[in-house]
Amino acid sequence: MPSTLHQPFVRRLAGSQVPAVGLGMMGMSEFYGAHDDAESLATLHAAFDMGLRHLDSADTYGAGHNEQLLGRFLAELSPAQRAEISFATKFGIDRPPGTYERHIDNSPAYIRAACEASLKRLGLEQIGLYYLHRRDPSVPIEDAMTALAGLRAEGKIAAIGLSEVSLQTLQRAHAVHPVAALQSEYSLWERGAELEMLPATAAMGIAFVAYSPLGRALLSAALPATQDLAPDDFRRILPRFNGAAGEHNRALVAEFAKLADTWGLPASQLALAWILNKQAHVLVIPGTRRRTHLASNWAAGQIRLTTEQLTALDALFAPGSVTGERYTEGGWVGIESPRG
Repeated sequence: MPSTLHQPFVRRLAGSQVPAVGLGMMGMSEFYGAHDDAESLATLHAAFDMGLRHLDSADTYGAGHNEQLLGRFLAELSPAQRAEISFATKFGIDRPPGTYERHIDNSPAYIRAACEASLKRLGLEQIGLYYLHRRDPSVPIEDAMTALAGLRAEGKIAAIGLSEVSLQTLQRAHAVHPVAALQSEYSLWERGAELEMLPATAAMGIAFVAYSPLGRALLSAALPATQDLAPDDFRRILPRFNGAAGEHNRALVAEFAKLADTWGLPASQLALAWILNKQAHVLVIPGTRRRTHLASNWAAGQIRLTTEQLTALDALFAPGSVTGERYTEGGWVGIESPRG
């Protein structure tokens, strides 16, 4: 393994060139235990100082809290610094605060109301990249895209994204208005996107944003046992973290950690580097609530892997090697991507 780092991988996202390693902000508001706004803001500033320029939020994270936090951070930057940030937020999941239940709404009226509410929380006049977070099959995607195109024409959003949709939905949407980005789960842990969405987005010139690129931290090889996670950590209910599936998957990660150690890399860096070396149009948004893991994630964007290393990782995490579904039944609401 080369001992020196290279220039960071760079990707095109919503009209801008940004480093391929971004930051997913979800955990700064809920789902992964207690959050600390002061530490989150310090983490965001540290990320900017490192050179990270891609931030990802959503209105459903903490019932608006996450967007308010992002708005506070952006307000602490100068206008010139804010202009460097490629930030995204999402709409479509209407969820009672503090619960995992969700109602999906893609109606044009809801889209406009959600956008206005997000702009207010962010303290901005325009959202850089606005994602349809989850798909409501009762609303034709053409209607949703027409509403989003209208918001773009008004200057309220700069670019349109979709999340966890099928290839057919993506193609229909793209025919109405160009889709700038497709966000779905992708990692060594979850390779379903390789079947259709990764080749299709590459061919269509659409950025692919990989969320949970560290397998919800299990690929870091440092995650505590599931029963030792915080009581409100939603991984406690996910099938891949529990029972026989959980034991199998942790054993797989232990083998992965041995490879990482052999190559002189932290497991988390190797997991991120695998994605970036393998897919030329993919950006990753690993989430972290604290500055502790930030530098390691950022450095992963500068690692070049050999063909032999990529082949070994592909074999270890061959499709089907990870067991258990990635969501509970409730978590699948609004997701069109293949189950697994």
